[in-house]
Amino acid sequence: MDFSASQAPVAAPIETTIIERIAVIGNERIEPATIASYLAVRVGDYFDPARIDASLKSLYATGLFADVTMEKDGGALIIRVVESPIINRVIYEGNNKIKRDDMNEEVVLRPRMVYTRAKVRDAVQRILELYRKKGYFAAVVEPKYIEREQNRVDVIFEVTEGPKSRVSRINFIGNEVFSDIELRGEVATQESRWWKIFTSEDTYDPDRLDYDREVLRQFYLGQGYADFRIVSAIAELTPDQKDFFITITIEEGNIYTFGELNVESEIDELPSERFQNLLLMRKGGIYNAKAIEDTIEYMTQAAGSRGFAFLDVRPQISRDKETRELGVTFHILKSPRTYVERITLNGNVRTLDKVIRREFRLAEGDAFNTMRVDRSENRLNSLGFFREVTIDREPGSTPDSVILNVNVEEQATGELSFGLGFSSLESFILDFSIAERNLLGKGQALRLGVSWSGRRKQVDVSFTEPRFLGKNIQAGINVFRRQIDSYTESSFSTTSTGFSLNTGLPLSEYVSLGTRYTLRVDDVDIGGSLVSDFLLASAGKQTTSQVGLTLQYNSLNSYRYPTHGQRLTLSEEIAGLGGDVKYLRTIVKYDFYRPIVGQWIFHAKAEYGYIRGLGQNVKINNRFFLGGPKFRGFKNAGVGPRDTRTNAFLGGNAYYIASVGVAIPLGRAVQEMGVRVDTFIDVGALSKVDLEEFDFNGNPLDNSYVFSNGSPRVSAGFGVSWESPFGPFRIDVARAIRKQPFDEPEVIQFNVGTVF
Repeated sequence: MDFSASQAPVAAPIETTIIERIAVIGNERIEPATIASYLAVRVGDYFDPARIDASLKSLYATGLFADVTMEKDGGALIIRVVESPIINRVIYEGNNKIKRDDMNEEVVLRPRMVYTRAKVRDAVQRILELYRKKGYFAAVVEPKYIEREQNRVDVIFEVTEGPKSRVSRINFIGNEVFSDIELRGEVATQESRWWKIFTSEDTYDPDRLDYDREVLRQFYLGQGYADFRIVSAIAELTPDQKDFFITITIEEGNIYTFGELNVESEIDELPSERFQNLLLMRKGGIYNAKAIEDTIEYMTQAAGSRGFAFLDVRPQISRDKETRELGVTFHILKSPRTYVERITLNGNVRTLDKVIRREFRLAEGDAFNTMRVDRSENRLNSLGFFREVTIDREPGSTPDSVILNVNVEEQATGELSFGLGFSSLESFILDFSIAERNLLGKGQALRLGVSWSGRRKQVDVSFTEPRFLGKNIQAGINVFRRQIDSYTESSFSTTSTGFSLNTGLPLSEYVSLGTRYTLRVDDVDIGGSLVSDFLLASAGKQTTSQVGLTLQYNSLNSYRYPTHGQRLTLSEEIAGLGGDVKYLRTIVKYDFYRPIVGQWIFHAKAEYGYIRGLGQNVKINNRFFLGGPKFRGFKNAGVGPRDTRTNAFLGGNAYYIASVGVAIPLGRAVQEMGVRVDTFIDVGALSKVDLEEFDFNGNPLDNSYVFSNGSPRVSAGFGVSWESPFGPFRIDVARAIRKQPFDEPEVIQFNVGTVF
């Protein structure tokens, strides 16, 4: 295509020949006008070598051409181009550790893009960076291409992944107070060992090493070493590219103590004296930077409970190198009392706004209160409707207002499950259920369940309305039929059919009251080769009509996996309002959770139960059983009164069980797999039993054959739970440290594929 001259140049350079036309040769996809637009010369300009050279560079810079030449032919500028090929496909070979989709997210090459060497080099570097983040520093990426028709190419990245480069050794230089072992225990990077199969923290990661530098700094500052600094942190790769040696050089400096501690408040409603008791340090104590941060946090929370959402606390530290003291003055700058201007909800696609808002302990227009915001977040988490709940605050339209942004990430609340499993208690288990915990987004719960195992057959239907008649009252109904086979433990089985009605209402923020009515018919069958005479009186059908009352205090921060808080439950039931059975049953439960340090969680549990017949003996199907899984280290019904002639478990009228333990934090990768480990010590006993004095023929029964000892039994062990793809898995390994004759210990108990 030719471009004819339009006008003469204004000024002539040294070259006197004028460009009369521009011809483009070799182009297939790109229009000549598009090529001419990149040139620094136009028709009518003189042949200026500098501008011709600039035009050549401009065309190369577009990346559209593999080759460009320019030549002068009389008054014509001839441009010969070889267009860069178009990418037909992008192929990865040899990538086993990184998926193709992950590659595509990082690599910018796509089909129908123009192929350039620069883009390929960039893609290679990005792929190598992906492998280095996963610890494969020996990875090699070789790019290749295959030419296709119509100037297209297939780009192939051949990957040789090589071995994973792990951290073989972490060395510290300059540490005199703390040993290498102690410092290795503080950092996130770990030395590679053959047994660390569930962790990825033994691979080298530059970002993790930067994090470790900060961890070490915080550790030393927490121990009083205010002059601590890290001189260098070097990671060296061995020649075979399999191992890293990390060397961290530090200067510990001198240890400091706290000097004068003062609080200066500019807020009249929050005098300095109010904050003095919140100081987590004392004069003469070892300096701890974390204590200063925590003190500021406590001050902020205390001010938040008084309506100040954005407290500005600025610690001023004065250093005395001679006495090695650090004085701290907390300056609390003036800020207005804050009110909630607006509460916005984000992320709830299915759950109705009112379901979220009714859990809030604050309303728009209320004075801001940090404790109520935290409580609202805990209540929303406890619903079980959301995978994550966060409440962020931002300044409102005026200095004394705040906007609360509630961000929720919904999770599936409907469950349709059909599973097979095996349990040391239930044997083989067949379980089917269909349930919805957030019906139509209204927070209602509906469930139909069927389970069939070696000792239990059950069908139940339940419905719960959390806001009955629009009031803050929970109401529900449950219809059931279940058969429990206890022939192994005590030569009897029970078939129960009935229903229950229940209501619940909050008395305060943490206290709730529940009532229930249950009507059921129990059919007790006594059988087996050796039948205890003390069980025969419990045989036959019994109708139970009972009412119950439950009073509960609950401040746990999570329903399923609590880490902080406590729960106290008092349950009272009386049977005898009609029916054949009359008794009074009391159960008290207490749970306590608190973090010890980091993610180490201490938990303690206690439970007590007592049942007393009202003018009649308590039948065996209403007595208590004690053993696994409630009392680990013993078989189900492995603790308590027995008929020594038949070894039949007789149950008991009173029991207690207490447990203390610690949840052990695991590596990040293991926690993401849903694996949790805890240790425990269980103490408990089951005693007291109502025994018949005469058999059906009026003959006296000999109670001397009954063993009943209420002395405490003790067991200790550890448990592992896993939210596996096949359902929850739990295994407990415990040893009975103290037991009584006729108790039945059991070291291992496990459940697979069913809720326990």
